[in-house]
Order: sequence, then structure tokens, then C-alpha cells
Amino acid sequence: MTEAACDKQKAKAQDTENVMPDAAQADAKTACGCGKEAASSEEKKDTAVAELTEKLQQAEKKIAENYDMYVRAMAEVENTRKRAEADVLKAEKFGIDKFATNLLPVMDSLEKAMEHAQKEEGPMKDGLLAIYRQLVHAMEVSGMKSFEPVGEKFDPNRHQAVTAEGQESGTVATVFQKGWMIQERVLRPAMVAVAQG
Repeated sequence: MTEAACDKQKAKAQDTENVMPDAAQADAKTACGCGKEAASSEEKKDTAVAELTEKLQQAEKKIAENYDMYVRAMAEVENTRKRAEADVLKAEKFGIDKFATNLLPVMDSLEKAMEHAQKEEGPMKDGLLAIYRQLVHAMEVSGMKSFEPVGEKFDPNRHQAVTAEGQESGTVATVFQKGWMIQERVLRPAMVAVAQG
């Protein structure tokens, strides 16, 4: 195509610019066949594709970061929920520890009073026995129980050794004061004498 024909084609394309859509205008401009503007539009398309590809990669990276933060946040929420449940269960089980520990000397005193009242008969002894039974029942209902470990192997987690006696080595020979447990945890270790052979 001659240069005059190319100029004529371009003039015709300019006349139709206002009427034709953008894509059709681009086709009309490059329809002359000289290739000048066609190469320029290809470069623009390549640049636009490269920019869009880069933006897509950045968006995908951001999505991956956000998803990772979401997964971590959900794991933290679940861990917090589990810890809170465990704390509530522990509080239900062992919430009376301090009260129970303060009540043990009262129980010890009541047992001593009952030992002294063994020889006596009458309403005083019956009253002490009734109070003792009620207190023991209340403590058992609350998850507390006493233990007297005579003959058991000495366990420093459950026993407090005060003296040593000459029997089978490593066993509890005498109990000076009963131990108490709440649920499966030692509230007060038993005060014992341990045998040394």
C-alpha cells in the first residue's frame, strides 16, 4: 500500500473515531498495513498483561498471608476456649481447697474430742458422734476423703515423714495425723513414721 493510501485510510479512521468503539478504532488505525501503530499497541498490551500479572501475584500473596493469619487466629481462639474450659473444670473440682484446708484442724479437734469421750456414755458422746458423721459425709460429698497409709510404701507426695522406726524399710509404720485428699489430689499429706530396716 502506498503512503498516500495509508494517509487516506488514517483520515477515514479519524472520521469514524467518534462513531466507532475503541477496539474498532484500533483495528481501523492498524488496517493500513504499515505496522507502525500495530507494534505500539502490542507493546501496550504486553505491558498491561505484565502489570496485571504482577498485581494478581501480589493479590495471591496477600490472600495467602491473610489466610495464614486467619488460621492462626482460629487456632488461638480454640486454644483459649480449651484453656477456659479446663480452668472452669479445675475451679469446680478444686475451688474449695482453701476452705477444706481450713476445715481440717476442726476435723482433727473433733476426732481428738471423740477419743477422749470413748470411755463416757450419754448424750454428749452421741452428739459428738452425730456431728462427726455429718462432717465426714459433707466432706465426702465435696470430693474429700481421708487416708491412713499404715503398711503402705512411703510416698513423699502423699506422706510427710516425721520419724523413722525399725520395721520393713521404706514403709509407713505409724500414722500420727490422717492425710486428706480432694478428688485425686492430696490436700494434706499424712504425718507418719517411716520404717528403716
